[in-house]
Amino acid sequence: MSHAWSLIENASLKPLNTFHVEATAPLLLQVDEAQALPAALAHPAVAGEPLLALGSGSNVLLAGDPDGVVLVFGNRDIRTLEHRSDHAIVRAGAAVPWHQLVMASLQAGLSGLENLALIPGTAGAAPIQNIGAYGAQVDEFVHAVEAYDRVEGRFRRLDREQCRFGYRDSLFKHEPDRYLVVALELRLPLLAELRLDYAGIREELAAMGVTQPVAADVAQAVINIRRRKLPDPDRIGNAGSFFKNPVLPLEQVQVLQHAYPGLPVHPGSDDGKRKLSAAWMIEACGWKGHRDGDAGVSADHALVLVNHGNASGRELLALARRIAESVRERFGVVIEPEPRLVGATW
Repeated sequence: MSHAWSLIENASLKPLNTFHVEATAPLLLQVDEAQALPAALAHPAVAGEPLLALGSGSNVLLAGDPDGVVLVFGNRDIRTLEHRSDHAIVRAGAAVPWHQLVMASLQAGLSGLENLALIPGTAGAAPIQNIGAYGAQVDEFVHAVEAYDRVEGRFRRLDREQCRFGYRDSLFKHEPDRYLVVALELRLPLLAELRLDYAGIREELAAMGVTQPVAADVAQAVINIRRRKLPDPDRIGNAGSFFKNPVLPLEQVQVLQHAYPGLPVHPGSDDGKRKLSAAWMIEACGWKGHRDGDAGVSADHALVLVNHGNASGRELLALARRIAESVRERFGVVIEPEPRLVGATW
């Protein structure tokens, strides 16, 4: 071990997941300098063991104790790699809190990330999940992702195309045991076209008295909306939206719209598909505000599962399965979890 990394035995993961569920890592590996990763992974206690990388634990449900080693990064540096007349390339270490990166980019006069303000998690986790909100996704701005390839035993820079981004999806999600994201490079415009036509942003700006918004105003509007709609993980355990919005063929969506005229429908990945509101369907099934012991559904947003205190990961997962089954029975639509499940399968 060195000052660049450390190992802790039988470490509690309760402070390392935003659901605040209790779980124990046989070994917790903290790596503060990415270049120390190969040496840390070669340590006899780590080599050959299963490895789970945790960002801030904001997109994971610990339904049991993980096997082997849990890895957390400590590299929180933000650097501007180049600054051109119309854009800049910004590099953030894996452990940089995502919202901090958004606000730092806005303060530097850059735009593009404003609709992604206040999303929990880290810069390293952002490309894995291809986080998105209010009409924007991080993949639009990814210049490259730096990752350690455990199969080839070397660091690699993968460009946007190599990352194979999809809706809440990426190469890294499909090969979680191969790639460890250590840094994210974003290509951010100095002046991006503002996206105001999603989920009440224009109305919020009007309420703020803003008539000619700039990127920072949009970020503030998004922050205001998110704080009203989504519970603060510091106050009540949650991982944000628990279910992905299903993307279905247009023909199936038209049948559902005919049966349920109030069902919100958004553009899909192509002309032949549409994205449905999982929250609307879950609420229509009566789950909003539901509670089973300490495992519940937020009273403010039907997509958010919450831990009212001492719910276990297994209890939250059992509730999620019941919700998904009720949506399937009523609407014939399959919804799937957004967070990564540890210690169980869906």
